[in-house]
Amino acid sequence: MSRQSIELSGISKSFGPTQVLKEIDLSVREGEFLSLVGMSGCGKSTLLRIIAGLELPDDGVVEIGGENVTSRDPADRNLAMVFQSYALYPHMTVRQNIATPLRMRMLPLAARLPLLGRLLAPRETLSQIDAAVEQAADTLQITHLLDRKPAQLSGGQRQRVALARALVRQPAAFLMDEPLSNLDAKLRAHMRDELAALHRRLGATFIYVTHDQVEAMTMSDRIALMIEGRIEQLGTPDDLYRTPATLSVARFIGSPTINLLPAEVTADRQVTVAGMETGLHAEEGPATLGIRAEDFHLASTGMPARLLRAETHGADRFLTCQLMAGDGSVVVLRQSASDRPSADADGKLHLRFAADRVHLFGADGRRRPVYVGGKVAA
Repeated sequence: MSRQSIELSGISKSFGPTQVLKEIDLSVREGEFLSLVGMSGCGKSTLLRIIAGLELPDDGVVEIGGENVTSRDPADRNLAMVFQSYALYPHMTVRQNIATPLRMRMLPLAARLPLLGRLLAPRETLSQIDAAVEQAADTLQITHLLDRKPAQLSGGQRQRVALARALVRQPAAFLMDEPLSNLDAKLRAHMRDELAALHRRLGATFIYVTHDQVEAMTMSDRIALMIEGRIEQLGTPDDLYRTPATLSVARFIGSPTINLLPAEVTADRQVTVAGMETGLHAEEGPATLGIRAEDFHLASTGMPARLLRAETHGADRFLTCQLMAGDGSVVVLRQSASDRPSADADGKLHLRFAADRVHLFGADGRRRPVYVGGKVAA
């Protein structure tokens, strides 16, 4: 399996008066699984189509394997796309669907005809195509489906056929545009595992577009989180979760959503929340303190709160609480389902948080250093 790096420099794109992409710079390494993530309308699918050659950028350069391909046709880029809709030919068998890209590339026009094609095509070429189809089908474990039509397949099976059709081309990279969004939740989780395993086996370059952070977090080597036509942060899943660069990244990544509390940094650099000192220090000014659900815990003393509800999700219990000071912010904390909320009869309890795992954002939404015990919090 060939694999190539992909380099984007200064990519901009507008549709009418709307600028969809704004000077995107992005390097995708050879053999990397990189996800483009963001809300609908952020520009991620447009960026993928520009890489594929289906759209031309207004400005910027696309390089594949060190070669400038910005003006090349899609067929000349050696990329394989997998779409949300599968795009299978309903009148063809699975075998014929998978073979189509190779027949288009390797056979003369007359040899592609449905009735006379096999008579006119060179036998050696047909054998090569058949062998490639069998190999791709075996890799995706759909050999037993080769003689069926798409209408006889489940959603997951159709998606595997679409992947096999991409795989058979031996592309420089796979481009995937929300390929799992039509599947139900259980099958989507199964296909995530299959895609991640396929990437490990092939060692190929994958660029994957999704609005689902779970897909991106579980499969990717790196994630490019896009907001309003720009890459807000590029890094490993752990980078985006543990050290979000902006308030927007912190809000998008993580389930449940990060707890955000209005904070103030006093003249002596003390960070206060709801009028209480937190033991944290930072540069003076208004700020927002971010605390993940698992970094809150119940304590005998701390921030007074009232328990609103408790929900059990398998091994986890999520407690929704309202702070009884400040603006009455509502926060969620995660605990083991085997633990019990230590609230009194009126639902009152106290919360503390892991000071070395907080996130502080300034008025501009950018991450700011915060110190605990003289050291920068993680």
